[in-house]
Amino acid sequence: MHLLLTDRLNCPRCGSGFGLILRADRLTERRVLEGALGCPNCRDRFPITDGFADLRPPPRTSFPDGEPVNSTDTAELERITALLGVVEGPGSIALVGSVARYAGPLADRTPGVEVIAVAEQVRGDAERAGVSRMVSGLDLPFRPESLRALALSKGKAELLERPEALIRLVLEGGRLVVEGPDARTGERLANVGARVLAQDERWLVAMR
Repeated sequence: MHLLLTDRLNCPRCGSGFGLILRADRLTERRVLEGALGCPNCRDRFPITDGFADLRPPPRTSFPDGEPVNSTDTAELERITALLGVVEGPGSIALVGSVARYAGPLADRTPGVEVIAVAEQVRGDAERAGVSRMVSGLDLPFRPESLRALALSKGKAELLERPEALIRLVLEGGRLVVEGPDARTGERLANVGARVLAQDERWLVAMR
């Protein structure tokens, strides 16, 4: 996990306004390989192991064994890159759920951008430049306006129950990309001030 990403995280338990403090036990080239993130308010600790941050609120269950999930589907990678609308840095993009499999290839083609892969399946991936790996609970632990773009897989529809909190994570002019939107997704986002740029049965793209 990139060292500077810790400045963009809130406590998963306490929410907005309660930042986390990093204790880095092993650091290499500004990447935290071992350590913990702590909340000065609730005193909870969130471990970082092999560069992977566990930002789930307690109780935390163990993870199943998994294989690396980076995708080699070039056509789909091209599509997601275009939908996100970010071609170079600086800044951060978050991929939540199964779309996190594109984190490595996306980082390779967007210089200066830190791609945040939020999925338990990326735990087995190797730590590398350009990709920060983590898992979270139902509420994403990012501070408001900390992302240039955010993509949600179709298995993360519960995050859209609070569309105002979700769109607030993205910078003004940034995009929210939703895989497999339902009939109400566009309306929900429009009601909180987002502009729906495109929508079909596979993807929706909205701009803050």
